[in-house]
Amino acid sequence: MPYTVLSTSLPEVLVLDPKIFGDSRGFFFESFNQRDFTQATGLDGHFVQDNHSRSSKGVLRGLHYQIQHPQGKLVRVTHGEVFDVAVDLRRNSPTFGKWDGVILSAENKHQLWIPPGFAHGFVVTSDSAEFLYKTTDYWHPEHERCLLWNDPEVGIQWPIDFEPILATKDANGKRLQDAEIFVNI
Repeated sequence: MPYTVLSTSLPEVLVLDPKIFGDSRGFFFESFNQRDFTQATGLDGHFVQDNHSRSSKGVLRGLHYQIQHPQGKLVRVTHGEVFDVAVDLRRNSPTFGKWDGVILSAENKHQLWIPPGFAHGFVVTSDSAEFLYKTTDYWHPEHERCLLWNDPEVGIQWPIDFEPILATKDANGKRLQDAEIFVNI
């Protein structure tokens, strides 16, 4: 099996630890294989778009989601390190409003599966980071929403001792009590 699947406190959010083949020349691993992804996770994971971002230390992106055309995301870091977070926004879920976070880095090569119905974000904890996302639906900016990164009701414990660098839309995110959420997902 090319992946070891690790659970999180949110049952649908999965950490994929790929099998790495390495020697004195470097390393090799399959970053994605549809058949193996489905076998390891039980998910179809039909991906339609790949995104790549680069950010400096202290940049916090998120917590983003699309209220229509919700996206599942398979994310990983190819350079640097981030603390990556998923928040359950499915009203009928037993984990509604709960979050989990994991370290993704070029060193650990972990990937995180965030299903549709979750908000997603990360903060860069290294000097810089390059972040790759595979998404199950296209970006629809008119349906993009943002949950406030520091909403006390959600209570994310970001591992930072500085004020993060935010885009305007992220600084103006909605608190959970005011956010549009998923009812039938």
